[in-house]
Amino acid sequence: MIINGKRSLAHVEKVAWIKPIEGADNIGLIGVLGWTCIAKIGEFKEGDHCVYIEIDSKVPEKEWSEFLRAKKFKIKTMRLGKFKVISQGLALPLDKFDVEIPKKVGTDVTELLEITYSNPKDIKRKSDGPNKYEEMARRRKALFRKPWAKWLMKREWGKRLMFFIFGNEKDGSKSFPKKFEYVHKTDQERCENMPDVLKDKTPFIRTQKCEGSSGTFILELTNSRLGKREYEFYVCSRNLRVFEDENTDFWDVAVKYDIENKLKDYLEKHKDCSYVAWQGEVCGPSIQNNPHKLSENHLFCFHMIDSEKGMFDIREAKELWDEYEIESVPIDEEEYILPDDFEEFKLTADGFYDPEVCEGQKKCRREGFVYYKTTDPNFSFKNVSRKYLLKIGE
Repeated sequence: MIINGKRSLAHVEKVAWIKPIEGADNIGLIGVLGWTCIAKIGEFKEGDHCVYIEIDSKVPEKEWSEFLRAKKFKIKTMRLGKFKVISQGLALPLDKFDVEIPKKVGTDVTELLEITYSNPKDIKRKSDGPNKYEEMARRRKALFRKPWAKWLMKREWGKRLMFFIFGNEKDGSKSFPKKFEYVHKTDQERCENMPDVLKDKTPFIRTQKCEGSSGTFILELTNSRLGKREYEFYVCSRNLRVFEDENTDFWDVAVKYDIENKLKDYLEKHKDCSYVAWQGEVCGPSIQNNPHKLSENHLFCFHMIDSEKGMFDIREAKELWDEYEIESVPIDEEEYILPDDFEEFKLTADGFYDPEVCEGQKKCRREGFVYYKTTDPNFSFKNVSRKYLLKIGE
């Protein structure tokens, strides 16, 4: 769940329903938001508060989590083949923990319970990265190992003094740029965390969710005086700005698709705009186990933003990407009506990618779909295939 703009791996919720599992004596199914998970019979009543821990999480080694040791304390999607049910996530009563849990629905307790991503690569990929002081210390490791430097760095005034003397303009410049009003980090909410969305019968645009690493590419007009136009180009991962000398997959696709010059062409044609951005999924041989089976890196765009219009309707954006010969996520349906039944909706996520995002190959299992509201391009969410998660072990 996204809480205050940040992914929450554990949050306080209420048990929505309880159902028996045919043939099971000790466990049953419970519903938390749109998630279905197993629980001990009698552990909950409908309406009880619980801590819901999402899939992709790893819990700390504590007394309350000892029963997860055999699973290496990781929370994954599970298929209980004997009972023909799928369980996603873990719900526990509030009194199971060694700390006091606020009895307020929607409270993020990820840090309180010391819960992290289960995949170390996700911890690095989805973190906010080092701050300017850490970057400064990383550049001059020998200096900052000295006792006096360590002493200063433990004090706010000391850190500011050290940065005044030893810092430079690139320290701290790796954070995701926040000065662009309409450009934000890409993170789609899961449909399980917003099950009431199915009540909305406004048509949605359904797009295939490509699986890689999210990239953001921004061109900013920095100077237009005396008829001279100057620009700054930003290449970003999900959470960080990356620079050309870092030799990343993000710069690889920026160069491959000549993104800087194409964004410059757009700004030259739209002189009322001060910036333009494309966001998309960077997919390739060394990214997320390459579910698209690609032989080289590709960028599949899904967002276009400029300073005047904000977020574009993806259909309009696709027309521009096609003109610039930029690949984009496949649009599966343009007037999709959400079904009433949540389980029916979940099953629609299963399937395979269009060959166009797999270099022509067929039978590449699809991660799922992303849905954009036709009346508001800023409203979107994702439906991730459970079959896909079982295949990759999440």
